[in-house]
Amino acid sequence: MSYVIGGRPLAARLVAEMPTFVRQVIASLVERVPAYAQLPAEELAGDIHRVTEHALRAFAAVLDTGALPSAEELRFLRESAARRAEEGVPIDVVLTAYHVGIQVVWETLVPEARPEEVADVLALNALALRYLQLVTPVVSAGYLDERQTMFDDERSARATLLTGLLAGTAEAPGPLVVLALDVPPHPDELLPGVDAAVASRRKLRRVRVELERHSREPVLSSLTPEGGLALLPGEDLPLERIVADVTRASGVALTAAAVAAPPSGVAAAAVLAREVLSVALRSGPGLYRLSDVLLEYQLSRPSAALEPLAEIVAPLTDELVQTLEVYLRRGSRRPAASELHVHPNTVDYRLRRVAELTGLDPTRIEHVTLLTAALAARRARP
Repeated sequence: MSYVIGGRPLAARLVAEMPTFVRQVIASLVERVPAYAQLPAEELAGDIHRVTEHALRAFAAVLDTGALPSAEELRFLRESAARRAEEGVPIDVVLTAYHVGIQVVWETLVPEARPEEVADVLALNALALRYLQLVTPVVSAGYLDERQTMFDDERSARATLLTGLLAGTAEAPGPLVVLALDVPPHPDELLPGVDAAVASRRKLRRVRVELERHSREPVLSSLTPEGGLALLPGEDLPLERIVADVTRASGVALTAAAVAAPPSGVAAAAVLAREVLSVALRSGPGLYRLSDVLLEYQLSRPSAALEPLAEIVAPLTDELVQTLEVYLRRGSRRPAASELHVHPNTVDYRLRRVAELTGLDPTRIEHVTLLTAALAARRARP
């Protein structure tokens, strides 16, 4: 079946004026799709021109016979889409090209239709829709298969590099920051009737995406829904903002420990980051560096002084321990009372009990250091 518009067979006219139509389609793509405007002129005049002409000739054959593309034609389109994926052209740009091609043909030829050719115009419209319905999933599959292959190769290379860095057998391309993360369950993971595995994977994906968003280079990571390690390329990074953004994206209160690492020191930095995180978890969510937990970190190392220090506050009840910790952190009884939601006199009473039970007065500056160390040793004990 050959469609006639303007008194001429449509397929024959499309073939006869092929160079003109190809130029019109490419010009329309460059005008309507920013990604095409950024392509090198050599690629537009070469591969893009060739693919566009092939697609238009395939569509001309469809117009001439009324039959949809053969398996061989679809295979060519699939391979072409794979090449676009390899070049990094977005999939929406690839699919738009086919729709724009049909649109250019339609806008150029259909206005010339005569009244007696209306039936052919309607049939042409239906055929074009069937053509796009067939081609779109084929092109999408070719593109996505290639992207998946590229992703698998990249993921394998990243995993190999990460393993080498953490084992100390590889060197990073530049300085980086090792970020150890503790990621608690999202509220969705705890809801009855909700698939916790799906909720945890969604949380993990948001963490990874947000980390990648803050880096121009790939972020190597070994993360699970419970946490893990991420290696952020660069130095002097805005870590407070990064952790705050990842916390917001994940929807949970993260605890993070950051250690800067030279190219050859990733393995040691990773060990230290995990140790700092282990200590920081006793202090609550937030970003921690070694300098933030120096005392607690040192007391968490094997030492003969650990048990005797912890024994100083062993007689205290949990209530007295909490009051002492808040008081030492706030430095005054009224702010401590406000945080504890008690009367200042109650704080005074509890501090006197601390002094009676430990022999150390929290209100005397010479006793504060030892009490602080004792509390840290208490937290460091298993």
